[in-house]
Amino acid sequence: MTFKAAAIQMCSGVDPARNAETMARLVRDAASRGAIYVQTPEMTGALQRDRAAMKAALRDEDGDLIVKAARALAAELGIHLHVGSTAIGLADGKMANRGFLFGPDGSKITHYDKIHMFDVDLDNGESWRESSAYTPGGTARLVNLPFGKLGCAICYDVRFPELFRAQAAAGAEIMSLPAAFTRQTGEAHWEVLLRARAIENGMFVIAAAQAGRHEDGRETYGHSMIVDPWGVVLASAGSTGEAVVMAEIDIAAVAAARAKIPNLKNGRAFSLEEVPLPAAGGVAA
Repeated sequence: MTFKAAAIQMCSGVDPARNAETMARLVRDAASRGAIYVQTPEMTGALQRDRAAMKAALRDEDGDLIVKAARALAAELGIHLHVGSTAIGLADGKMANRGFLFGPDGSKITHYDKIHMFDVDLDNGESWRESSAYTPGGTARLVNLPFGKLGCAICYDVRFPELFRAQAAAGAEIMSLPAAFTRQTGEAHWEVLLRARAIENGMFVIAAAQAGRHEDGRETYGHSMIVDPWGVVLASAGSTGEAVVMAEIDIAAVAAARAKIPNLKNGRAFSLEEVPLPAAGGVAA
């Protein structure tokens, strides 16, 4: 089966209502060009460093503005709409970095909470501690859709190949990877990580990204991308500005790639043995 997929590139600000309007405009553009699966970036609802302001605007899933807008859009356009993620308020006062997948009738198919928290210290004093505000998820999601099996990941999850391998082993043919990659890490690693996850698992990777300088001062890398199971970049956006990145997805390419390089079948269990330093004048076993 073949179908058109789209990755929406945004530069979300601090106002969820304005971001919802941008999302709607770009999603309608993608649907008008034939996309039946449309993905938006991580933190579509808002990128906001001011935690107090963010929590003041926070809602639970039922009251969230982006969730409501996406549900209506999916039904209006008759598409599968994947909100890469938005911040959702939890009962414990923390937040979930939660993605949502809505069906063509507007119903929620599933959600996915980002598992791996971006707790890092980069060069030039750039530091992030997602775990201070967000509760990590603990469940991977694999969704059976009419056009293929879709696995879910968000941004920093890309650095944990075991998450992708587990879903590929369970039959995933497409991995979603909405992101808000920093400019610094994106320049170094974004494309190579996306292509690596696609190649080593023989699957498509669809990655909608945030791009440019945001109202809260951060800068994201952009380059929203769709990669095929052989590692070929089918479509890519630039480093700044809004974009609608589209590609024709031929699910048969997954089986073809896995037939050529059957590493999912050829993997073997193994043990790990650490060899000690040899004693003076001796030889290690």
